Amino acid sequence: VQLQASGGGLVQPGGSLRLSCAASGSIFSRNVMGWYRQAPGKQRELVAAITYGGITNYVDSVKGRFTISRDNAKNTVYLQMNSLKPEDTAVYYCYLGMGADNYWGQGTQVTVSS
Repeated sequence: VQLQASGGGLVQPGGSLRLSCAASGSIFSRNVMGWYRQAPGKQRELVAAITYGGITNYVDSVKGRFTISRDNAKNTVYLQMNSLKPEDTAVYYCYLGMGADNYWGQGTQVTVSS
């Protein structure tokens, strides 16, 4: 299984970005996809996750600003990030969880700065 993430970049505070992550390989329907992030000097944290059936979960700091969604036909997960803040600056990693296995995409840098 491979995951390919895209969509990071530099944005001003209050701006928006959309991350995408496409999974390929042997993927079963009972899976969870989502995004973690890691800021310099901090531990990696779960940002948002979504089950195959569409149940979502968010870290409190992004609720109301970020929206996770997925296209099961394309095995792709998206993260729409609005009202971005400097504290959202981090490397964002997509992941796919299937059973006892977790797969990770390469990180994509998100920088929120004026």
